[in-house]
Amino acid sequence: MAGRPYHHGDLRAVLLAGAERTLADRGPAAISLRGLAREAGVSHAAPGRHFKDKGALLDALALSGFQRLKASLDRADVEDADTGTRFLALARAYVDFTRANGALLDLMYARKHESDVTDRLIAAIEELLDIVLAPIVQGQHAGEIVQGDAKSIAYTVVSTLHGFASLTADHSGEEFDGVLPEVVHHLLHGLAPR
Repeated sequence: MAGRPYHHGDLRAVLLAGAERTLADRGPAAISLRGLAREAGVSHAAPGRHFKDKGALLDALALSGFQRLKASLDRADVEDADTGTRFLALARAYVDFTRANGALLDLMYARKHESDVTDRLIAAIEELLDIVLAPIVQGQHAGEIVQGDAKSIAYTVVSTLHGFASLTADHSGEEFDGVLPEVVHHLLHGLAPR
């Protein structure tokens, strides 16, 4: 260990990338700062300059996941479209992200329940909810969505999309792509007969 350098180009990014690979391959229990340091070719003390412990590393990884998911949803949102089109685009982006990053998404939602969750992680979750709130508020103004607390409606939408993504994560994307528009339709129009 004495021959390993302390500094590395962008060690923080290297540690996060290594942690994400380990997470996807072997789960969160397999992540260790020492193992990541060894993989990065730095001393076992070097990660301490970026993360005080494994919990801080996992928080940073979860935060990175929320930022990437938010960016994906931002790219997918079609602001000048009708509510149904906006929801379907957001739903597809959410499901695609989940299929590509299942272990990371699990970590993201698990970390938000930790007793020492950081303010930055809480803010990232709220920003994600704001993306879903926008088409709800637009739909309420246009008469396409029932009036009421937009945040409660957003929780319903996010819960449905997260559940759908979780249920379909281990299956072929094509198998469920045709079902997603129906899920969004039921979200917008309810289940009661008309």
